[in-house]
Amino acid sequence: MSHARFDRLDALRGVAIVWMTIYHFCFDLNHFGWIKQNFYTDPLWTWQRSAIVSLFLLCAGAGQAVALHQGQTWQRFWKRWAQVAGCALLVSVGSYLMYPKTFIYFGVLHGIAVMLIIVRLTAHWGVWLWPLGALAIASKFIAASAISTPGSWQFLNEPGFNILGWVSKLPVTEDYVPIFPWLGVMWWGVAAAQWLLANRSVMMTGSVTHSTRWLAWLGTWSLTWYMLHQPVMIGVITVLKKLGV
Repeated sequence: MSHARFDRLDALRGVAIVWMTIYHFCFDLNHFGWIKQNFYTDPLWTWQRSAIVSLFLLCAGAGQAVALHQGQTWQRFWKRWAQVAGCALLVSVGSYLMYPKTFIYFGVLHGIAVMLIIVRLTAHWGVWLWPLGALAIASKFIAASAISTPGSWQFLNEPGFNILGWVSKLPVTEDYVPIFPWLGVMWWGVAAAQWLLANRSVMMTGSVTHSTRWLAWLGTWSLTWYMLHQPVMIGVITVLKKLGV
């Protein structure tokens, strides 16, 4: 069975990578005091973060649809999953060294690792993924309202349970991508890709323009780029700051 890359999907993932890198570069400049922005409450930054995560998860869901379409085995799936899970662990360790009080215990890679398994097991649900995705997204807001009353379901706000995302207050951590509502976004990525493969396959399998090939290339190395871009940027800014630039 062929396992050819889908350049258009890779290019879309490349767009998410570029956007994420710019966002993180601004975050780093703020951390080192070169700019003054509130990345935790300012809609300019919070909405961008949500959009970037959404784009990544849509691509991740679409990628699973493509993998199953190409006959990906469970052995191949677990090999890739182990890479994601291993990188998630490294992110936790690295963020703990830099932000011990707000380290990342369930960020985007942790969330993807868990949701990939769920998506793999449910991808055959087909069109039902659309309403289920909507329900998964809505559940976050329904749960937040339900547990906002003191004394009811407050345990869902604790670290052991807040990975579900059914919280009334956001945990203090540098990155937080819980299962809900984000599983809904990934389910929509699966459903959209499955529909396109069945009805408009050229939109998935077609080539990219010469000017966007670099984005497709970048998309094939998304995990590597994700793991390396922050240490490199932080290192460069640290050196420049010590040099008094």
